[in-house]
Amino acid sequence: MDERTRNSVGGQAQVGTAVQVGRVEVLNVYGGPGDPGGHDGVTSHQMPPDIRCFEDREAQRSHVLDAAARPRNTGRPLVVSVTGVHGVGKTALAVHLAHRLAGEHRHSYVVRYVDLDDHRPDGGADLADVMGELLRSFGVTDLLEGAPARRRKQYWEQTGKRRLVLVLDNVRTGTEITQLLPSSAESVVVATSHRTLYDVDGGVDLELPVGPLEEPYAGRLLSRIVDDPRLAADPASAAELTRICGGLPAALHVAAEWLRKHRTRRLARLTAQLAAELDTRGVSTVETVWDATYQDLAPGAAALYRLLVEHPGPWIDPGAATALLGRGEDEAEDALDELVRARLLAGEPNGRLRLHGLLRAHAARRADAERRADGDSEADEGRRRVVRWYLRQAQHADALRAGPRMTFAEPVPALPDTPDTDFGITAVDSENQQQAKALHWLEAQRPALYDCVRIAHARGLDDEAWALCEPLWTHYLDHPHLAQVIEAFTAGRDAALRAGRPLTALIRMRCQLARPLWERGRFDDAETELRLAAAAAETLGDGTRERKLRASVIEFRGLLGCARGEWAAAAADFEASRRIHTEIPNAYGAMLQTYLLGKALTELGELDRAEALLTDAHTRAEELRRPRLTARTGFALARVLRALGRPAEARALYAESLAEARLSESTREELRTLDALTELAEETGDTAAAEEHRAAARGVRERGGGLEDPT
Repeated sequence: MDERTRNSVGGQAQVGTAVQVGRVEVLNVYGGPGDPGGHDGVTSHQMPPDIRCFEDREAQRSHVLDAAARPRNTGRPLVVSVTGVHGVGKTALAVHLAHRLAGEHRHSYVVRYVDLDDHRPDGGADLADVMGELLRSFGVTDLLEGAPARRRKQYWEQTGKRRLVLVLDNVRTGTEITQLLPSSAESVVVATSHRTLYDVDGGVDLELPVGPLEEPYAGRLLSRIVDDPRLAADPASAAELTRICGGLPAALHVAAEWLRKHRTRRLARLTAQLAAELDTRGVSTVETVWDATYQDLAPGAAALYRLLVEHPGPWIDPGAATALLGRGEDEAEDALDELVRARLLAGEPNGRLRLHGLLRAHAARRADAERRADGDSEADEGRRRVVRWYLRQAQHADALRAGPRMTFAEPVPALPDTPDTDFGITAVDSENQQQAKALHWLEAQRPALYDCVRIAHARGLDDEAWALCEPLWTHYLDHPHLAQVIEAFTAGRDAALRAGRPLTALIRMRCQLARPLWERGRFDDAETELRLAAAAAETLGDGTRERKLRASVIEFRGLLGCARGEWAAAAADFEASRRIHTEIPNAYGAMLQTYLLGKALTELGELDRAEALLTDAHTRAEELRRPRLTARTGFALARVLRALGRPAEARALYAESLAEARLSESTREELRTLDALTELAEETGDTAAAEEHRAAARGVRERGGGLEDPT
């Protein structure tokens, strides 16, 4: 977030009741039970708290309120842009406007806030990810669409039900606004940017340029932020203090911190010290304020501040900060406390810490200054420690979520004096609960983990770069963020290629990359990766792991054939992979290939053989105690039995699949099975059962926010 921690256009916001939904700011300002999406008569305001101290900006407020009150015939929402330099109070104004609009129409608007900088892995914002986070805040969870086009349709469908006030913070291009426009013409979009948004499709309805505060507003704001008698006792020094802050609320806020910290220091002396910093260093007034605060830090806090430039992701993890600093948990904890007190780190309603973008740039300049004096060792060592810490945690989460599986990276040993995360797991958690918490950690830390891949690849930490992609595969299977996955897996492939060892890692990386490529419709690129993987796999020895990997490459090629609708070729690949697993022997691999082969033969119309294979796979999945695969093989077998005219047997298998889907809380599997039961009941003329299953499916879609038309 840009400036929303500032009170006023400058001070500390007051915290309300916080709820975290992905990375959409979800803070119940007015409260109220019911649907988080706010339709069906329920008003939902999920927004940072309003500003306690607010000065000036009356003209901007009046313009927006008047425009929102006027009838609109354009067929699209009212679009308001708030533009200005960093630290001028754009976010504070946008949040304040949203609260004013909600207050004027308290029982009709749904309010949401999104910081687009949270969704920029490297440059442009991942707008499908933004839509996903907004949809989750509306209550859409398990039925969130994966394909970008279908997710956009789902977003339009959900926003069409609501009068929405949507604050889009840190917009860089007009396209970002255009793509995220709600479909309700009665909605209002307030976008902040440090540049003019000239490229919005259809233009911006209302432009609000925001400049620095002028007197008397800057002085009045400082007095409201900090109640200090020195300001009234020495008005000349107080005026000089506000002058050197340049009217920027961010700078006024830090000046207020100086006043609080140095309560016995004469105001004239304090002001002169800030002015001297400006005169001698020749930098902007905001930079001068940050520099002065930095100079007051203890050595440990100053070192961590410089190193936080290397911290991956938008939020600061205490364990990662400990690894970054490399001085033990206690010193890292003290350093974080000091940075929060100095307001160089901001605490958010969800309890996480963030280094503001403006301060991250300042920390980078301080790090550059130290690097010129002392070399790069501090940053290099900290970067490697934090990447390896995240890799170790991800490997642990992968082992909990996926269980024993074929991986090629060596486990990272514990870092000295650096604790591991416990994923929130307690002694009483069941195995399913532990798996769910491990997956939740992978999703919550997704921005940091993908950043780690980029950092490792860019800095030549090749073994760490490709090793990180192994646990990210487990996360990807449940959370297919395709744009990020393709970028990360490409970096992993290139790192493995550059490292030149082991060959098995390069083969695995090519296979992992192929899947998101074909899911994005890049079939030829996926085929190239798998062709190169297969050629490399043929050079491997005949050990068990090498043969398993060779069979895995063939399986991936078969899955690509399925995605292309080339069922005969896919069936041949699954048969070949099954043969290798049987020879090893690898019971699980053989069962999985039997299942995939049965599905391919079903598509080819070879129902008798498909029935035999799927029956065998279903039995073996039960014997291996794989409940989810037992349900999936049963579902596939039921489809064949329906086609063979054996509805009673199919119905029993569907019932078993439905029970497992509900037990594992897999909404997609539950919905798929209910739809199949509905079709089966209609085929057999059981209208009552068909309506019962249809109603149950409708309830699942309504609860999960799935598309009303699933086709």
